[in-house]
This record gives sequence, C-alpha cells and structure tokens, in this order.
Amino acid sequence: MSGRLAEIEGRIAGIGQLGTVVNAMRGIAAARAQQARNQVAAIDAHAGMIAGALGRALSLLPEVPHDGGVARGRKAMVLFCAEQGFAGAFNERVLDRATQGLADTDLFLIGTRGIMLARERGLDPRWTLEMPGHTPAIPKLAELIVTMLEEPIAAGEITRLDAVYAHWRPGGGTDTVHRALLPFDYGAFSLTAVREPPLVHLAPHVLLSELAADYIHAQLCNAALHAFAAENEARMEAMAGAHSQIEDQMTELSALRRRIRQEEITAEIIELSSGEMAANDAAR
Repeated sequence: MSGRLAEIEGRIAGIGQLGTVVNAMRGIAAARAQQARNQVAAIDAHAGMIAGALGRALSLLPEVPHDGGVARGRKAMVLFCAEQGFAGAFNERVLDRATQGLADTDLFLIGTRGIMLARERGLDPRWTLEMPGHTPAIPKLAELIVTMLEEPIAAGEITRLDAVYAHWRPGGGTDTVHRALLPFDYGAFSLTAVREPPLVHLAPHVLLSELAADYIHAQLCNAALHAFAAENEARMEAMAGAHSQIEDQMTELSALRRRIRQEEITAEIIELSSGEMAANDAAR
C-alpha cells in the first residue's frame, strides 16, 4: 500500500507543477490583454485625427470622390487568428464566421495556429504572417499587410478588402467583426467647414489617397489589437477552466491520499494488535 501512496504523492506533485504553469500563463495573458485594450484607445484617437484630416482635405475638391474599383476584381480578406495555443475554440469561431462565402476571395491569414487549422480545413491562404507576441509590433504588422497588398490593389487585381477579427466585450464575451476597408468610402467622412482651405503641398487627389492609406493602416492596427486582446482573453478563459479542473483533481487526490494513509494506519494497528495478542497467547 505504501507504493500506492507514493504514486498518489507523485501525481499530486505533478499536478501542482502543472497548476503553477497554468497560473503563469493566465497572468501573462491577462497582462497582454490589458495592454492591448489600453492601446486600442490610442489607435482610435489616431484614426480620428486622420478622419478629421480627410474631412478637411475633401473641402479642396468640388465633390466627394468615389472609389474607382472595378466590379470584376477579386476580394481579399485579412483574417486575424491566434498565434499560440491554449485558447480554446478561438480559432474555430473566427474561421467559422470568415469562411462563409469565400468564392473569389484571396485569404490573408494572420496567426500560426489559425493558419494550421485553416489548412486542416482545406483552405489555402494566399498570404500568411505571424501575429506578434507583443503589442508594440502591431503597427509593423499592419504596415507589412499594406505592403503585401499594395501591388495587387494597384494592378486592379484586388478591388475589395475586408478585415475579420475577434472582438472581446467586457461581460459579453467574444464576437466576430467583419469590417470592409476597400472600396474606400469617402462619403463616410464629414466635410469639415473651414473659413480658409488648408495649406497643402500635395495635389488634393494625392493627399486624399495618402490619408486613405493611413486610415486603412490605422483600421488594420485596430483590428489586430482587438484580435490580440481577444486571443489572450480566450486564453485566460481556457486557463481558468484548466485551473478549476486542477483544483478538482487536487481535491480528489488529497482525499484519496488521506484515505490511503488512514488505511495504512488501520492496517498497522491491526498488525500490532494481532502481534500483541499472539504474544499473550504464547505467554499463557
């Protein structure tokens, strides 16, 4: 029976070490999610400044321009998935939402785990990138996305661009957002009434094009930050579930250990009592 007790002690020690790892992963995920949520506000403020500049720049033109994309062009979809594991069904939910009606669509997948799952589903993304492990690298990721899409968009091969990402809402869980980025809707920006036109050193159409590119970059940063936060929120939830299971197992194993110890003590008492009775009988 002592061998069984040693086995239980070993299992308790192993599960205790696993619990330490789970708690560490949960803490890291919480810190990263909080950092991403804080930076979303900064990106939104940046996008708001660009939107204001677009409104003022539109006053330089006699009418609001319309995107010249041709209808026969293909659509590109930038899909933000998880980079690392232990995030529950995070990737499945995003892919389920994004893969509805992918005809004539080129996939741009972000996140190693999501890329692996997409290929298991038979999807063949045209472009792939890793999701950064820290939020300061998010603007560089958005820049890479824009750079890789710039040539097919300029050639008219891609005329529509959407971003699909997970968005975590406090108290409301995670939902999936599908945001259209191209064709660019200049009509969505309010014309800013100014007494004097802004001083510019670029032609109005060039200025608007540059501002539109900056705005799309900001929207990609926003999407990536929300996806980053949602991935870590999903990991926190998964680790919380794992922590509960570990506590349940520890409770069961601790009870089993106490019972085995009690059985050993009882067996030793019986053995001692039997020995004493045998000795007394022999003395008589």
